[in-house]
Amino acid sequence: MRRKACITVAVAAAACTVAGCGEGNGTTDTEKWRNSQAVVIADSELRDLTVPEEMEIEYAEYALVKKCMEDKGFTYWMGPVASADARRAGRYVNDDIAWAKKYGYGRPFDEAAEKDRREHPNVRYPNGLPRKDRIRYNTSLNGDYDDVLRVDLPAGGTMETPREGCWAEARNRLYGDLETWFKAKKTVTGLSPLYVPDILADERLRKAVAAWSSCMKKAGLPFSSPEQLREKRIARTEGMSSGEARTYETELAVSDAGCAVESSLGKTARALEREHLSVLLKEYEKENTTYQRMRLTALAHAREPDGR
Repeated sequence: MRRKACITVAVAAAACTVAGCGEGNGTTDTEKWRNSQAVVIADSELRDLTVPEEMEIEYAEYALVKKCMEDKGFTYWMGPVASADARRAGRYVNDDIAWAKKYGYGRPFDEAAEKDRREHPNVRYPNGLPRKDRIRYNTSLNGDYDDVLRVDLPAGGTMETPREGCWAEARNRLYGDLETWFKAKKTVTGLSPLYVPDILADERLRKAVAAWSSCMKKAGLPFSSPEQLREKRIARTEGMSSGEARTYETELAVSDAGCAVESSLGKTARALEREHLSVLLKEYEKENTTYQRMRLTALAHAREPDGR
């Protein structure tokens, strides 16, 4: 029910803009929409979003993009939005034995994502359009890469995103200001290269990894670290069928998760990440405050009652 409501709300918000809800007094429709949809988030309310809340926003984004593309004469389909379980794949260490039994190291999600990249209607449909329409489709969806927003990342390098296009429009409407949102997001989510090396060098993690390795060796799995396990797992599964790889990885992942529990490697890694990240977030407090506020704003917009 939450997903359906979210989609309906987002489409309604987009429809208001397309219909031109404002008067011709010099204020753009987008500006009027922002003013009428203003959300006030107090400092005391600032927090990180839960995974289900992140998914609500993503569904709303897709709904807005779908409406935008349809208004431009194209067909567009919702999703896919990654599930809560899928978002747990690829972590440094997994200590959830039940998840490991069900998903191994996340191969089912990888295979589903690869299938979507080849076969999703949003891939097949534009590929079947005449060249001229295909170019217009891509520009309508993604904007013009000659007109982009850029942000310098904390660890060096830059990221950019088009100012226009249906994705830009959807995020502009949900977050209130695409440029501010993009810079805050890429800054806060780009901090990991600054603190991960410190975590890996931390003696507390080294001790936990050593305990994990000792546990794995007792189980007949002589890996010195999660990094080495990953490298050897990838090499071992090359050439295997999907079923063979899943069986092998699931058995390995269950032992891995069990040893992560026994050694407290998972708890240690998470505690160290919170500790090191909190230090950096003080340095980037302004960006993090903006990031949290705009995400909560987007969540409120995604939940607006139908017809507002």
